[in-house]
Amino acid sequence: MTRQPVGLTEQQHKSASQDAEQSKAFKRIAIVIDDFGNGMTGTEEMLKLPFPFTIAVMPFMPTTKSDAENAHKLGHDVIVHMPMEPNKGKKEWLGPGAITTDLSDAEIRKRVEAAIDNVPFAVGMNNHMGSKATSDERVMRVVLTVCKERGLFFLDSRTSYKTVVPKIAAEIGIPLLNNHVFLDDVYSTSHIAKQIGEVYKQLEQTEHCVAIGHVGPPGKKTAAVLLQSTPSLRENAIIVKLSDLIRGPSDEQILP
Repeated sequence: MTRQPVGLTEQQHKSASQDAEQSKAFKRIAIVIDDFGNGMTGTEEMLKLPFPFTIAVMPFMPTTKSDAENAHKLGHDVIVHMPMEPNKGKKEWLGPGAITTDLSDAEIRKRVEAAIDNVPFAVGMNNHMGSKATSDERVMRVVLTVCKERGLFFLDSRTSYKTVVPKIAAEIGIPLLNNHVFLDDVYSTSHIAKQIGEVYKQLEQTEHCVAIGHVGPPGKKTAAVLLQSTPSLRENAIIVKLSDLIRGPSDEQILP
């Protein structure tokens, strides 16, 4: 015979259970996959995942347009994965059209506009690398101003704890999201699975969690873990695109 805790009626148990289900319904997970655009390993596997997500496409690369178009056809969000200067590493690692701190305001504007034009269906932007650039107020003011002018939101990948993006975004008034968990900063299946656990921990603290993975070296492993984790992810929250977090739950019901 199962004993109920003292003081809780059957109706209270039922109510508590309903409350738990209701709170889960408002929890949201947004998966972002970086580094599309260069025919990277895992691209095909990622595009077969059975839930909506966001693909971050690097501009001016061999498969930039085809990756963005394929993702859009499948109903995913597309954002510009803007190469930005890191504190460590060589500038040539960034690829074409990168934003570096030695550029003039006019050149930064020109490069951001060209990148947005080069990625079809882009609704937002996030930084590729960029620990140095995202810590520079002048640089980010130009980047975020162009994004606002073009109707894009910005996702701060948070590659530096010194990021000034939240401060500048608040000043400019652009929709901003922040990364909470890097899924595959270590290229092993066990680590990626462990990071899925970090997603659930984040959801205990906040209404939503943004998690970033990658195609490329960890691509197939990350796709496999995400596929295997899909039932568990769905049990814990609703899996959404970044644009759904910008719109919010109430808007989502009335917007097409």
